[in-house]
Amino acid sequence: MASFNRVVLVGNLTRDPECRYIPSGTAVADICLAVNDRRKTPTGEWADETTFVDITLWGRQAEVVAEFCTKGSPLLLEGRLKLDTWEADGQKRSKLKVVGERIQFLGTPGAKGSGSTGTFRPSAQSAQSYDEMIPPNDPEDIPF
Repeated sequence: MASFNRVVLVGNLTRDPECRYIPSGTAVADICLAVNDRRKTPTGEWADETTFVDITLWGRQAEVVAEFCTKGSPLLLEGRLKLDTWEADGQKRSKLKVVGERIQFLGTPGAKGSGSTGTFRPSAQSAQSYDEMIPPNDPEDIPF
């Protein structure tokens, strides 16, 4: 039987990302994304529901998010589900998380949060590695 494990989310960061390094030197960042959903209730009123999703980013993506994003920054994220299990105080615990594999910044490039303005100025190394993440500056470059 075939299986498919893919998650696509659009939301806002709930806190400033922090990047740390494991002993092998690989960067890792744990972030949380608030994803909003709006539904009509049986009475006809609109109800907002927010889901908070824990996400782990690895490598250069962890560093880039920590460098350019802050609390409230809008992101589009693609990844896969992963079930973490552990034992604490003699009880088995588990948590469903997302391992981020691709990110796309939304909103104003280089902005601090969703409502600010700013200029995205990556270092030369990140500009070469992550050209696909930088949105076009010229509206004429958009292919539609």
